Amino acid sequence: MKILMITFYFPPDLCAGSFRAEALASALRKVAGADLQLEIITSKPNRYSSFQNDTLDFEDHGWLKIRRFAVPNHESGMFDQAISFIHFARRVLAYVGSHQRNMVVATSSRLMTAALGAQVAKRTRSALYLDIRDIFTDTMNDILQSSPLRLTLPVFRWLENRTIQRATGVNLVSAGFLPYFQKLKPGYPFRLYTNGIDDEFIDASFNVRDSYTVPASILYAGNIGEGQGLHNIVPAAATILGDRANIRIIGDGGRKAHLVTELENQNINNVELHSPVARDELKNYYANADILFLHLNDLEAFKKVLPSKLFEYAATGKPILAGVGGYAAEFLRDHVAGVEVFDPCDAHGMVAAFDRLRSGPPHIARTAFAQNFARSSIMQAMAADIIALARNPTR
Repeated sequence: MKILMITFYFPPDLCAGSFRAEALASALRKVAGADLQLEIITSKPNRYSSFQNDTLDFEDHGWLKIRRFAVPNHESGMFDQAISFIHFARRVLAYVGSHQRNMVVATSSRLMTAALGAQVAKRTRSALYLDIRDIFTDTMNDILQSSPLRLTLPVFRWLENRTIQRATGVNLVSAGFLPYFQKLKPGYPFRLYTNGIDDEFIDASFNVRDSYTVPASILYAGNIGEGQGLHNIVPAAATILGDRANIRIIGDGGRKAHLVTELENQNINNVELHSPVARDELKNYYANADILFLHLNDLEAFKKVLPSKLFEYAATGKPILAGVGGYAAEFLRDHVAGVEVFDPCDAHGMVAAFDRLRSGPPHIARTAFAQNFARSSIMQAMAADIIALARNPTR
């Protein structure tokens, strides 16, 4: 069985899409066994300009072949990321030819990788499986409210609809996406294989404490972009918290410079920023933190998403401070103990939630959650679905 996977990010790149694609590749091998010939087409590491990692253009592991195309460097801006993707898409289309596969799998957060997968599947006369990690047009509708680029949205909506209609199988990582996509494809059996906790976090020890440190250590790890909106809350919350807490932020992204400027202009000294680190080092930062901080910007589109970071956070047993709304807030309240949820971009709400966490235990056992949302199990179920569709696309 021949499967082609297209993913813009793959290890050693540091991001949710990269870790998910790697886990799916391993699961496909377990399900399909020796019958599988998997080729992954991806880019060379480029997620963050501050994290560079040399890697091979081509790897041959027998059953698995990984081909990486270099793309122009970017600073996580909308325009320069678009240029990088156009370069990647051209390389992919030039490479794949017309050789048929049993299945093309595309995992996509910004629509375009999904659209590229649809084009490759059409050209190669292959079945198509989409793994949708975000609603691109919904997000752009919010972000481009006052931009002339809003005029491009009808084109992207047409492309989105065309891409979804082309697919044999479609997975949505958040149940919050269902109402949106059910309007595009009524009656279709969308899959809901979420993100999950990697084994290395389930098996790790994260420094169980009897009490909180003084001042308390709040840690955020992840992207620093418009979607996270840290620039809209961290300066104000840090000012209110004062010497009661230090906030450490590990990551990079298109809004990091804005955040740095706000912190400097307000002379805030209880916030530290660090460049992205590899996962082994990140686990040490988790172990030394009192509270883990999660935040999404106050935009309507983000009420549908389920951030992948919450699974990793939950595995640590640390209390979680979550500025999220909509489906993510509902999911946390239903499934994760030791979480205080507050409205996005509400600095006073964040501080009140912080105080509530400080009055509770510094460690929470989440064994059942870790078992229910182990990424290996979720990806194995998804891989079985892909293999079944590859063998019988009309199923």
